[in-house]
Amino acid sequence: MILETAERQPLLQLWEDLHWADPSTLEFIGLLIDQAPTAALLIVVTARPDFIAPWQARSHITPITLNRLESQHAEALVARLADMKPLPGEVVDHIVAKADGVPLYVEELSKTILASDILRDAGTHFELTGPLSSLAIPDTLQESLMARLDRLPLVREIAQLGSVLGREFAYEMISGLSAGDDGALQKGLGQLVDAELLYQRGRPPRAKYIFKHALVQDAAYSSLLRRTRQSHHLQVARLLESSFSDIVETSPELVAHHYSEANEGEMAIGYFCQAGERSFQRSANNEAIAHLDKGLSVLGAIPASPERAQHELNLLLSKGPAMSASKGYGGAEVGPVYHRALELCQEIGDVGK
Repeated sequence: MILETAERQPLLQLWEDLHWADPSTLEFIGLLIDQAPTAALLIVVTARPDFIAPWQARSHITPITLNRLESQHAEALVARLADMKPLPGEVVDHIVAKADGVPLYVEELSKTILASDILRDAGTHFELTGPLSSLAIPDTLQESLMARLDRLPLVREIAQLGSVLGREFAYEMISGLSAGDDGALQKGLGQLVDAELLYQRGRPPRAKYIFKHALVQDAAYSSLLRRTRQSHHLQVARLLESSFSDIVETSPELVAHHYSEANEGEMAIGYFCQAGERSFQRSANNEAIAHLDKGLSVLGAIPASPERAQHELNLLLSKGPAMSASKGYGGAEVGPVYHRALELCQEIGDVGK
């Protein structure tokens, strides 16, 4: 369909944050890249520097490294955030030097200083009311983001709860977890949107919220105590099971993730196995292997027992066919999977499998 569209008219495709993409998505993009020279198709993908593309270099692929902002670009961003009203030179210089070319940090520092009492709006420009050194300016982007959340103490918990749900979450999901009433929740989410920490699409109760940047989500998530974080993940897993059966059916790996982060390994394994089997049924073999490997990884933290052996066997019996389909029956990585499965069958006493 994509190539047919590109044959009728030029087509631009944008793929963002490939460092989070699943194997099936990467495989699909690779197929498109191979065919791109045959149609009027431009594919633009973005990823973090540590992302390693699974496709080979081609003459029609042009990698572009996005460097940090140059000083003049950072200054232009500061000016836009100040509504083009001139700031004192030392303030601009401090922001540019401190942010070191990171756009989000430039924005956060600018907003911090603009919201402080250290500046006075003189009509056509801003003036300093005291020494800049008297203002407590966060040393890192993480600290800056947390300082912004700290200035919204009534909604910080909402941001933390949202961060457990993910980069994007639905109102109906967070409302099922929040201890407050709907009015307070909607007001809190509105404050986060006004502070430009969240973006909102639609209106409650059918609204969806997206963290402005992954680093905003990371800041909120990392501020949670480990025990609280695990408790929230457990709440999410149970809420999915009780109220969102459609998500459980179509995305069992999501339930597995939350149980895993809640340190409920045995509950997570069953869902990782379901996710692997579902992906294999859709011929998404690499994705199936990834889900099953996550299940095996979680299994490593569970003490040895007959139940643990059965869990491992179930995962391997699902992984074997996916490995065979992906690597070939004679693949070097396939044999050990079946050998280990046979050992477990003999250990359990069920060689009929």
